[in-house]
Order: sequence, then structure tokens, then C-alpha cells
Amino acid sequence: MTRITARQIAIQLLFSMESNSLTADETIELFFSEDHYGTLLDEDPGFQELPDPDQMQYIRSIIEKTNSHLEEIDHVIVRYSRGWKKERLSKATLAILRCAVCEILYMDDIPDSAAVNEAVEFGKRFDSPESAAFINGILGSFLRDEKTDETEQK
Repeated sequence: MTRITARQIAIQLLFSMESNSLTADETIELFFSEDHYGTLLDEDPGFQELPDPDQMQYIRSIIEKTNSHLEEIDHVIVRYSRGWKKERLSKATLAILRCAVCEILYMDDIPDSAAVNEAVEFGKRFDSPESAAFINGILGSFLRDEKTDETEQK
């Protein structure tokens, strides 16, 4: 399994958590149950195997960090959505943005460019080309402001 597939799983888990009332642990347990995970092979050949311990740690880290910093992550998304309320975003776009913003803010081992590029690709795959452009615009504006702020603080 690749990091891209692990990121896809994290996004699917974030999407699922937005759609149901299960806890993060319950959502993860249900996702990786034989009944569910076994059906995903038809969706994507990357699901032929379970995540290895490092990939599982990455997935859990995204979920846990997003949950514990949800207010700040959503604030970034709303701030850079310029005129769009969070409720107007599709659940897929919201999950993709939450994952990418989490990686940018809280995961130093993930290059910002990888987080943005993968988010855009997932936007195309799980939503629409317009959604991908929207995701790119939000994350690009956020990074430009973030890097400007860091430079000014030095």
C-alpha cells in the first residue's frame, strides 16, 4: 500500500465521520472490518492489503489531529473559502480539505506541495474538476499567507 492509498483511506474516514455519529475509533474499526475492507478491492487495487503499521499510524495521526484541531482546521477552510459557508461544501471536498490542512499545519514530515497536489487529485477523483480548482485555490492562498506570515516573523 502506498502513502497515496493511506491518504485516501484517511479522507474516506473523515468523510464517514462527517456523515455518521460514530467516534473516530469506531469509524476506523468499522472501516477495517473484513465485511467492509474486503469490498474495497473492487473500488481500488490499492486495497489488496491492509496498511502496514507505519501507514496505519499515518492514518490514525490524520484522524486524531484533525479531530483535536477541528475548529482551527475548519476556521482555515472557511477563511479561505471566501464567501462559501462550510455547509455549502460537499462532504468530499470538506474531508479532502481537512486532510490537507491537517498535513500542512501539524505534520512536518509531509511536504506542503504533496499535501496540495494530492488534495487536488482527490478533488478530481471524488468530486469534480471545479472542486479540484476550488481546493487548489483555498490551499494555495492559505500557503501563500502562511509562508508570508512565517517570513515576517523571522
